[in-house]
Amino acid sequence: MADWHKITGGITAPRGYQAAGITAGLKPSGLPDLALIFSQVEAIAAGVFTTSQVKAACVEYCRQRLQAKQSARAILCNAGQANAATGSQGYLDTLESAMAVGQALNIPSESVLVASTGVIGQRIKMDALRSGIPKVVAALSQTGSDAAAGAIITTDLVTKSIALETTISDRPVRIGGIAKGSGMIHPNMATMLAFVTCDAVVSPALWQQMLARAADKSFNSITVDGDTSTNDSLIALANGQSRTPAITEWGAEAEKLEAMLTAVCQHLAKAIARDGEGATCLIEVEVTGAHDEISARQIAKTIAGSSLVKSAIFGHDPNWGRIAAAAGRAGVPFEQENLQIKLGDFLMLENGQPLQFDRVAASAYLKKAVVGAYLQEDTVLISVNIGNGHGSGKAWGCDLSYDYVRINAEYTT
Repeated sequence: MADWHKITGGITAPRGYQAAGITAGLKPSGLPDLALIFSQVEAIAAGVFTTSQVKAACVEYCRQRLQAKQSARAILCNAGQANAATGSQGYLDTLESAMAVGQALNIPSESVLVASTGVIGQRIKMDALRSGIPKVVAALSQTGSDAAAGAIITTDLVTKSIALETTISDRPVRIGGIAKGSGMIHPNMATMLAFVTCDAVVSPALWQQMLARAADKSFNSITVDGDTSTNDSLIALANGQSRTPAITEWGAEAEKLEAMLTAVCQHLAKAIARDGEGATCLIEVEVTGAHDEISARQIAKTIAGSSLVKSAIFGHDPNWGRIAAAAGRAGVPFEQENLQIKLGDFLMLENGQPLQFDRVAASAYLKKAVVGAYLQEDTVLISVNIGNGHGSGKAWGCDLSYDYVRINAEYTT
């Protein structure tokens, strides 16, 4: 059993945080498009970002800020324009955005982090942003998580939010998070964004290490379409308002905090994969028997990202050969005589040998996921064992439907 429980409140569930989301006129649709997260005190800040050579201005800005100072008080996120591939002026726009937030909150601009999402090659609509910043600051509240979650999305069909609580040193500690992402999802950092708040007291170095490991087990283990964004950003704040003793080295309390952080990130990551553009179900791939965890995750992510596997799931075709092929090309050596494949409870391959199974029932299992409860019964489970190693890992993806092509063919038109 997990040593924590779900609570309400999203990113404002931890003590000392406020959030807001408003319509500033950045999106042509007129939907909410500007979000702000604010800590009442300076918070330890950590970040994991895209490794793409083409990076948005906000990514470069945040990396530089966190290298200079591992703390922050505010995160501003605009939706509508990615501000990626916008040259030096795009970077100046990001600087101006941080300065405007700093002035409105009466804090140093160096304490403001910035994220953007939207169409690549488009600068932020600065006139709209300038007029929107005082409004989003005025809208800050301890119940503003849902509004912020709604203001960061683009092609998402649903908002993504969670909050968990545990006990450390007999005091409650909370972690909350929101995220956006639906297409261009194959994070390698980490178009996905995720913001996490925590009220624990933790050292900067340890918090960064925890976040990096959590990212590997969550956002770096999902795929929708194999495309890595220019804007992928995962930013986490820890403001210490739980008043618990400081966690400065690895131990039982650090392990508990990281486990809860990982659970928050995994929930948000699975929500992104489930909301893949045109998706009808979530795919969870678990690989066991590998030499190590990294190898297991590599195979799992290759299977989850296979267009042939994803298409078969959409067509309710229990074609395990595509799973075997994806596992074989993942770049991880194993003996095919050891390969085992299961789809749900259906054992299809054992010791490298095909088995008889009820294809009609297996197809029905895939169909059932389409109408299953969100992030519960809507999940197709693929289990693969490659040997006797101790390494295991998971990855998440979604099926590939006709609608994915339609949505992305019309993205800017």
